[in-house]
Amino acid sequence: MSVNPAAIRILIVEDEPIISRDIERRLKDMGYEVTGIIRDGLGAVDRAKDDAPDVVLMDIKLKDGPSGIMAARTIRQDLGIPVIFLTANSDEATVSKARLAEPYGFVVKPFSDPALRTAIEIALAHFEEEMRVLRERDRLYSLMEDGTDQEYLFVKSKGRQIRLRMRDITFLEALKDYVGIHVGGQRYVIHSTLQDLEARIPARQFMRVHRSFIVRLDKIQSVEEGQVTLEHEAKPVPIGGSYLGKVRERLDPL
Repeated sequence: MSVNPAAIRILIVEDEPIISRDIERRLKDMGYEVTGIIRDGLGAVDRAKDDAPDVVLMDIKLKDGPSGIMAARTIRQDLGIPVIFLTANSDEATVSKARLAEPYGFVVKPFSDPALRTAIEIALAHFEEEMRVLRERDRLYSLMEDGTDQEYLFVKSKGRQIRLRMRDITFLEALKDYVGIHVGGQRYVIHSTLQDLEARIPARQFMRVHRSFIVRLDKIQSVEEGQVTLEHEAKPVPIGGSYLGKVRERLDPL
């Protein structure tokens, strides 16, 4: 796979300022875009969710908060973003723990520019192929569901087949190559696109309010200041400017 660096956005998670700035300089010299530098695990998860980078370079051992391994596992499983570990320790114990986060590669410090570029290209190629296989699997699975009623939505999340009742779904959220389905305070993350799921849910019950969000109409509690407040959800969902008129139009008859 030949990767165009200019099209790749990378988040750096490294708590040593000198090292992080050096990595940033190297990446920019190679043509990559750096979305930011984060120094702790919790901040890394939040920033990855906000920026949706193509790949995260994560130091395994962070001094503050969750370890790089814990943060990487959350980013991998909940956000569907590939993580490459940066480590000064290549011993078996460290590597064994790191494997739990299912990283897409390791780069051992100190590393050369070619080694870093190669790790990024391999990680992205692996991720792209994995997404292709999963999308095809889910497409075939959805074909088997054609003709069933629309009371339930059957999805696969973390290796499990789950039946979700349509009326319990609050909203759907695009997460790069994944979609988060929010049900009663829980979130199920599946390999899909928002567009694919939009075709599988009843249009009379759901509406897209943002390029990254679809909400269930009867879960809406209020619409104000460019956002929707939903039942049982602590955080409001944003309304895209081009969707505001359509949202108000749909809600007027209710």
